Amino acid sequence: MPTVLILFGLKFRIYTAEHLPPHCHVTSQDGQAKFEILDTVKLIENKGLKPKDLKLAEAILEENLELIQNEWKKMHGDF
Repeated sequence: MPTVLILFGLKFRIYTAEHLPPHCHVTSQDGQAKFEILDTVKLIENKGLKPKDLKLAEAILEENLELIQNEWKKMHGDF
C-alpha cells in the first residue's frame, strides 16, 4: 500500500489491489477514511477520523487531486 502523500499527520494511500471507483485511503492515529477521487472528492467511508481531520483530508485531496489521480492511474490504469 504505497503512501502517496503525508501532511499534517494524515497519510494518503492507494492500495495496489484495488477496485473502482478510484479512491484514496486516508489514515491518522485516530482512524481511517476513504474518499472517491473522480472529478470531485467525495467521502465514501469513515472509520474514526475526527470531523476536523475529515475536512482537512478533503481539502488536501482537492488541492492535490491531479497528483492523487495520476498515482491511481500508474497503479490501476485509466478510469
